Amino acid sequence: MPYVAIKHAHMMFAIISITLFMLRAWLAVPSPARIKSKLLKILPHIIDTLLLAMGVWLAVLSKQIPFDNSPWLTAKVIGLVLYIVVGTIAIKRGKTRNQRLVATVASIAIFAYIYGAAVSKSPLSWLAL
Repeated sequence: MPYVAIKHAHMMFAIISITLFMLRAWLAVPSPARIKSKLLKILPHIIDTLLLAMGVWLAVLSKQIPFDNSPWLTAKVIGLVLYIVVGTIAIKRGKTRNQRLVATVASIAIFAYIYGAAVSKSPLSWLAL
């Protein structure tokens, strides 16, 4: 598969991922019990696995290694870990509505940072443009 096709698949999965996150957060902020659909519980994991697989494939093809020769990719990986941790607070681990709401906004901001790092190819994200 050519690099451009993998890149576009990665970008498509990123858009689907954040869309599903926002839908799940919209349901979960008032009450995590509102997410009853098996599809909304399973589909994000499938999409995120494909997103990560495409990202790893891109890194291998472009010979960019996080924590070694690619600071912007390192920033994306660190951002991804933060996004996952904060996202779980937004969707299910937040004890109060306010905690889930703050975590939701923080997760979206972290996603925007990750996206900006990808666009700018800089750990400064949007500040580098």
